[in-house]
Amino acid sequence: MVEADSELFSLERVDAVRIRDRSDVRRAAEALNAIALAYDMRAAPAHDIADKRTPVDAEGNILADEVFGWPSEEKVWWRNTRIALDSPLTSACRFESEPFWVNAKGFSTRQPNPYLASIDIAKFEIRAMTKAAIVVPVHLPFGQIGAVSFNPLDRTITDLEEQYLALGDAFGLYARTFISSYVHATSSLQALPPGSRLSKREVECLRWAAIGKTDMEISMIMSRSRATVRFHIHNASLKLNAVNRSQTVFKAAQLGYISLTR
Repeated sequence: MVEADSELFSLERVDAVRIRDRSDVRRAAEALNAIALAYDMRAAPAHDIADKRTPVDAEGNILADEVFGWPSEEKVWWRNTRIALDSPLTSACRFESEPFWVNAKGFSTRQPNPYLASIDIAKFEIRAMTKAAIVVPVHLPFGQIGAVSFNPLDRTITDLEEQYLALGDAFGLYARTFISSYVHATSSLQALPPGSRLSKREVECLRWAAIGKTDMEISMIMSRSRATVRFHIHNASLKLNAVNRSQTVFKAAQLGYISLTR
């Protein structure tokens, strides 16, 4: 039976895995690694599951190799260019926001998620590059998704139910702190221009556009001219630095102005 010690939820540990600037990355990674090892786990961090690159320190050293202790043989997960599409772990992170655990039999969560049941887990060990893992999805601003998987040091272990129930929430806290602060500290691109707050009318127009209404239909619904509708959507695109109507709707949804679900 896995027992959570008194240090499992620790503000000191949270602060230890938080990154303040690029020079702080390696220290925080070492702290996260120490937490994982304390529970016989090895962490595998990814700041963006759509990007084959993996977190690095200020000198560009791959943390998975130099800090988290993953072997540097040919078939390591961060060199697999198709892992974002092939791995059941990354697929699940697109449909789940809370920690879960998974093996060749399927996904286990605290609350049912029917989307996970539809994920193909054939040849699980080959595609996931592990026999079992506790995974923490990290959903970030602008639609970016990071993740940290915690894999047992004993590679023969395939059942992580006890570890998940005892450690999952704490791993979630530390993983989210590490990944979100890593992205904040290392990102050099400004996703939005200053003054990108949308007006009430702009949001209203985009809500109708999101469900497929044309400018003419929106104008009739809102009792405004077609030119006025176009004006509001165009203004929204400028504020969101979008190149067309579709990207404007998409970015507005990313920022929580509108919903793409019906």
